[in-house]
Amino acid sequence: MQPAIRTNLADSAAGSLRAEIVGGRWGVGERIPNEAALSDLLSVSRGTVREAVRVLVSQGLLDTRQGSGTYVRSTVDSSAALDRVKRTGLRDQWEARAALDLEAARLAALRRTPADLDRMRLLLSERGSVADGGSNAFIRRDLAFHKSVVAASGNKAMMELYDFFTAAITETIHATIDGELPEPDQQAHAAIVDAIAAGDPDRAVSAVRAFMAPVLAQLERLLSQ
Repeated sequence: MQPAIRTNLADSAAGSLRAEIVGGRWGVGERIPNEAALSDLLSVSRGTVREAVRVLVSQGLLDTRQGSGTYVRSTVDSSAALDRVKRTGLRDQWEARAALDLEAARLAALRRTPADLDRMRLLLSERGSVADGGSNAFIRRDLAFHKSVVAASGNKAMMELYDFFTAAITETIHATIDGELPEPDQQAHAAIVDAIAAGDPDRAVSAVRAFMAPVLAQLERLLSQ
C-alpha cells in the first residue's frame, strides 16, 4: 500500500484505502487491519486513519461494527462512477433523468398517499411561470414539483439519483427558459398529477412521455447541429 501524500492527508489516506478495497486486497465481509496497522501502512496518524475510514463508510465501501472492527461492505467505488456520469454529455444525462421520471411516475401511481397528492398539487399550483420571481426562483419551484413526484414513488435510491441529476436538469430548464427547448406547460404537469391521483401507472407513464418527447426531440436537434 502506498503511503498517503502529505497534502490533505485524510483524503489521500481515504484514496489509498479505496484503491486497495476496489483492487480486491480485502473481500466483501472481510475485516481490514486496525487503526494502528493502517497508521503504519499509510504513514499517517491514527486520527487521520479514523477520518479516512469515516469517508469510506459514508461512500458505502466500509462498515464499522462496535467492538468488532471495520469490514469491507462493497468493492464497487460509487463515487468514481458518479464522477464519470458528471463527465457525460447533457443528452445522456437528460435521457437518464427521463428514465427516472418515467419509473417514478409509474411507482407513484401505485404507491402515492393522500399526503403525497396534496404536496404535488400544492407545488404544482406554486410552480407558476418565469414571470413570477425570475428564472432562478422558477427553476427551484419546478424542481420541487418533480422531486415531489419522485418522493411519492417511495423509492429512496431513486430520490438520491434524482438529486444527483439536479445540475443537468437545471441546465435544461435554463434552456427552456431561453427558448432553446420547448417548455412543458402547466397542463402537461397537471396531466402527470391527474394520472398519479387516478392510480393509473400506464397513464402516468404516458403523461410523462408526452411531457418529455418535445424536449428530447429538440435537444437531439440542437446537439446534432
